[in-house]
Amino acid sequence: MPIDLNLPKKNGLFMAGTDIGVGKTLIAGAIAKILTGSGQKVGVFKPIATGCRRDWEGMVSCDTDFLAACANSNFSLSTITPVGYVTPAAPIAGAAQEGRPIGFDSIASAYKDICESTDIVIVEGIGGVRMPLTAEFDLLDLAVEFGLPVVVIARLNAGTINHTLMTIDCIRAAELKIAGVVINGYNATEATVAEETAGQVIAQCGGVNVLCIVPFDETADIEARSLGEVIIPSLLDCDWTKLAQN
Repeated sequence: MPIDLNLPKKNGLFMAGTDIGVGKTLIAGAIAKILTGSGQKVGVFKPIATGCRRDWEGMVSCDTDFLAACANSNFSLSTITPVGYVTPAAPIAGAAQEGRPIGFDSIASAYKDICESTDIVIVEGIGGVRMPLTAEFDLLDLAVEFGLPVVVIARLNAGTINHTLMTIDCIRAAELKIAGVVINGYNATEATVAEETAGQVIAQCGGVNVLCIVPFDETADIEARSLGEVIIPSLLDCDWTKLAQN
């Protein structure tokens, strides 16, 4: 179902996870850091966040703070994330619990501001693509409004193949372009045969490019604004500017 936000067309990437906790923020931040380092002015945008803290600026997400740091952003945290809830649950539950419906107009206004003064945008979703935002709209409906190529972030575990292929099906049904899949959290010393072969199976059965397999890095820490030591190097072989062409 369309939300009809009349958003500007922009080169960029929409970061979609197969689930929560798959590393969307780390990968989004790393890509923003890479693009910023190449001389581009990167606009990071996380339209909705839950589990926020209250401070003088309003609702603040540590994910938003991390993304802003990675992109050297001059925008306020409330512009980068215009809708926030303290409740650590789905946005539809946070809105009901706190009595504040999602302000889609605020999302549109903030995104337009970011697009006006940046070369490229990195937009991070929340949860999986079918995450409910309201009774009528889910995250996929919002992704359609941005119209950006989608990077699917998958966690390397027993359910990765199923969750990733279903996510790919949803994105294609919405007629969005899939830039590729990033598999995050690979641990070479503990990987099972299923985990070793998951990327190949996803590429073959999903008809997508597995862009990279990112090693697990225990030094990466969003709250400490640390990307760790291996995440950026594992993403450098991808041409993120080309993938972001809209």
